[in-house]
Amino acid sequence: MTATRVDADVIRRLPKAVLHDHLDGGLRPATLVELAAEVGHTLPTTDPDELAAWYVEAADSGDLVRYIATFEHTLAVLQTREGLRRVAEEYVLDLAADGVVYGEVRYAPELNVRGGLAMGEVVAAVQEGLAAGMAKAAAAGTPVRVGTLLCGMRMFDRVREAAELAVAYRDAGVVGFDIAGAEDGFPAADHLDAFELLRDESVPFTIHAGEAFGLPSIHQAVQACGAQRIGHGVRITEDIVDGKLGRLASWVRDRRIALEMCPTSNLQTGCATSIAEHPISALKELGFRVTLNTDNRLVSGTTMTREMTLLVEQAGWTVEDLRAVTLNAVKSAFIPFDERRALIEDVVLPGYASAL
Repeated sequence: MTATRVDADVIRRLPKAVLHDHLDGGLRPATLVELAAEVGHTLPTTDPDELAAWYVEAADSGDLVRYIATFEHTLAVLQTREGLRRVAEEYVLDLAADGVVYGEVRYAPELNVRGGLAMGEVVAAVQEGLAAGMAKAAAAGTPVRVGTLLCGMRMFDRVREAAELAVAYRDAGVVGFDIAGAEDGFPAADHLDAFELLRDESVPFTIHAGEAFGLPSIHQAVQACGAQRIGHGVRITEDIVDGKLGRLASWVRDRRIALEMCPTSNLQTGCATSIAEHPISALKELGFRVTLNTDNRLVSGTTMTREMTLLVEQAGWTVEDLRAVTLNAVKSAFIPFDERRALIEDVVLPGYASAL
């Protein structure tokens, strides 16, 4: 293929892969309204369109703490088996409708126990919903493989428990682990026991780093904790001067540690100033294994199609660039090598060839 600009219709048909997407940040607005009514939770508005707009407006503050606070409402409706199952099933169907062929969904089960569920019951309910969604998507001719990342919240004390659940459910749809929450003041290394367990059990993990806090958080994630991927990682650019990579940036690039980059989300939290100047483009050109992600589809008012379209329209990306980040994502997925290779050879590459 020659370097080719692509329009929105073509982008919608392209196979996509997303590694960084939060379950509690991607509810359908109408579903949120219905579930809130069932549990008696008051929303800013009960009009789905107005609610979707409220989320984006609230998240556009440029403040990570306020961004995270928007999850109060989604979490309020994810405290029952029924709510968790429904949202997980719809999550898969929404990915399939967006052309996603491989996705990893993450959430922190400790945030879903206020209604009396145990963390293990939360995981079981979500996996049931994901399985139902994958079955429906396959039956509709739009198959999508979705793996689960369980999150520990770095500012609380249940990270090790979440890691134990990732080990326990590794053969039931959970493919890895993540640590999330406020970065500044809550170093990932405070939870080394969890990462030691995961390494002992050969469970892969990613760590949110280099978003609200800088290079020390990235260094700690990869060197002290041993993360195979970095959630966001936009501030790795602080170790790059005039195209010359520092030791940490070189380590991340040379060892193909994937960066789970989320352009729209990064604009909302003040980690980037524009799509055109987002670090994902420069890092891609420097040879980093960058991947493109949505982070929170409701909160950011986005989809993978939209993220790709923004980069094409505002950063000059071509179809080759979109294919490259899609291949990067599949190569860095937390599933076995044979499954990754099959996705690339049987789905991604033919999908790009047939869409043009």
